[in-house]
Amino acid sequence: MGAPEKDPREEVLQAWYMDDSDADQRLPHHKEPKEFVSLDQLAELGVLSWRLDADNYEADEELKKIREDRGYSYLDFCEVCPEKLPNYEEKIKNFFEEHLHTDEEIRYCVAGSGYFDVRDRNDKWIRVWVKKGGMIVLPAGIYHRFTLDTDNYIKAMRLFVGDPIWTPFNRPHDHLPARKEYLKGFVENEVGDSAVDAAA
Repeated sequence: MGAPEKDPREEVLQAWYMDDSDADQRLPHHKEPKEFVSLDQLAELGVLSWRLDADNYEADEELKKIREDRGYSYLDFCEVCPEKLPNYEEKIKNFFEEHLHTDEEIRYCVAGSGYFDVRDRNDKWIRVWVKKGGMIVLPAGIYHRFTLDTDNYIKAMRLFVGDPIWTPFNRPHDHLPARKEYLKGFVENEVGDSAVDAAA
């Protein structure tokens, strides 16, 4: 028997549980020992991912199909680095404030890299490292935050259904319908399932 085939997404997307250190947010913040999270485990939290051809995004049929299937009609680019982003220090601070959105957050890294941190079902932080070619979809209602890594640069394609609304709702915003829907779809489901399993 050969080794199981490696998921090609793992070359551009990696995830792990974070430590509790207050050190520079741009460091990896691995626990000791390291505790990795699979892309399938992320999908159970509603976090979807793809590996795409970042050197060919204009003509990429796979990206075109994803956009058509998921209704992503809007597209723009955001470069995050000290030289390109006005009010860089303030923006980076805001991105790293824990928040949610009432719509999906879709980011396709076409250059550079960065960290998207998401909460698991037990409110622990999972750090998702997205590198060139990685595309990630955070579901509406999930608490998350973003920071650059130590390379201090990412160029991301931002996609959206219809007119973009980037409003962040800093935690706590548990009363929002998007948060309630997220909990119902991805958190409470799992809790209910494991309670049934434990009773069996």
